[in-house]
Amino acid sequence: MERFETIAIFTYPSEYTVLEHLLQQQAIRYVFQNEIMISVLPFHSNAIGGIRLKVHPQDKETAIQIIEDLKSSGRLQIV
Repeated sequence: MERFETIAIFTYPSEYTVLEHLLQQQAIRYVFQNEIMISVLPFHSNAIGGIRLKVHPQDKETAIQIIEDLKSSGRLQIV
């Protein structure tokens, strides 16, 4: 995990649920750093530095493309 690179930062776990599913579908090697700490202390997210999405360098470009596609897709709506 030392070589994994941070490509995104989130405040709450609910912000990346769909993204996590997409990363799993593409077999991207990833980890969400600080995820457990923020799930226990959600109001400390900014103080801790947020939940960091770290990916393996070989999967970085694919992961970034998935994030960009998700951002540009107007089909995702929170109900």
